[in-house]
Amino acid sequence: MYPDISYFLHDLIGTDPDNWTSVFKTFGLFLGLSVFSGAYIIYREFKRLEAEGKLVPTTKRIANHKNKIWTDIIMNSLVGGFFAYKLPYIVSHFEEFKEDAAGMVFSTKGNVLFGILGVIGLGALHYWQSKKALDAPVREVIKTIQPHQRVSDLTFIAAIFGIFGARLFSILENLDAFWADPIGQLFSGSGLTIYGGLLVALAALLIYVRRAQIPVIHFLDAIAICYVFGYAIGRLGCHFSGDGDWGIVAAAQPAWWIFPDWMWAYEYPHNVADFYQRGPKLEGCEWKFCTYLDPKVYPTPVWETLVNLIMFSVLWAFRKKMKIAGTMFFLYLILNGMQRWWIETIRVNDKYEMMGLNWSQAQYIALVFFITGVIGMIYLYVFRKGQNTDPLDTL
Repeated sequence: MYPDISYFLHDLIGTDPDNWTSVFKTFGLFLGLSVFSGAYIIYREFKRLEAEGKLVPTTKRIANHKNKIWTDIIMNSLVGGFFAYKLPYIVSHFEEFKEDAAGMVFSTKGNVLFGILGVIGLGALHYWQSKKALDAPVREVIKTIQPHQRVSDLTFIAAIFGIFGARLFSILENLDAFWADPIGQLFSGSGLTIYGGLLVALAALLIYVRRAQIPVIHFLDAIAICYVFGYAIGRLGCHFSGDGDWGIVAAAQPAWWIFPDWMWAYEYPHNVADFYQRGPKLEGCEWKFCTYLDPKVYPTPVWETLVNLIMFSVLWAFRKKMKIAGTMFFLYLILNGMQRWWIETIRVNDKYEMMGLNWSQAQYIALVFFITGVIGMIYLYVFRKGQNTDPLDTL
């Protein structure tokens, strides 16, 4: 396993682990890759829907008002000042930064003098660069914006609210740990709940697309296939970092198993999660992450990646043949609900009793996804009788 990039470089070129490259966490790198790969998919889908006339451009009136220019100057100065405040402290306390980069970034620790000088210096620089615009008369221009040009905005919103939602749902699952260390838990990079990220990000995105006059139902179809692919990439981050998102103790490997042994049962050596659980130690290992799992467990992140890649292939292959808007989204809810409910039966997870059931948080949400998908398909093909218009247009 590769808790961070230093362990990967050790296997690749033989450098010692836990060096300065350990700042780059494996899970974070895959998380970023999943966001950008998802953005590429939705960009492709928006371009296709534009070519088919299902998505149309909108216009926006832009003015060079002085208040907006001053707002940009102030915000840019504050952001630059924040980096000036943090960077000197990070450089002088790099070992501490390697241990908990997110915790240090969001803490109050920093160099006040550099921060003040940064704000003043950058403020003066931005003012000088904007002086012509401040002196110019107010004018307005009308800009035409294609839906695919909004993908960067969509990606930013999805990333910010996705991480927030994933952390929020994780906190709700571990309230005792949160009350013991609220700040540390709030800004921790570990313990992200996928469904929390999906639901909160989706809510924020729906608000944005309505304001951007993008048909909601076509957006949902595009985001469905985007999410399936991004999820598959993100789960690889869970596997390669060994973040604890694995299965229960594996049963004996069946005779019919034709895949590599590690795909049935895996010990996750050097995993990042077991550093805190203190599992058996690898012989001769003197690094930070030196534990493994005994007995071996089901590598559920790998299974989820494979299942989601199959789902993606199906949706991608048939997306042009799904003539009724909303079909892809509701089909995604059905498939995702079935896949997630099943995988949760063999994953290590907290269980909650509700209505006589003893399921994980994700299983309850997966059931809601499945039921919503079935109801949505019935609504599209029975009650609307396949009308290819936006049923959410009145929202």
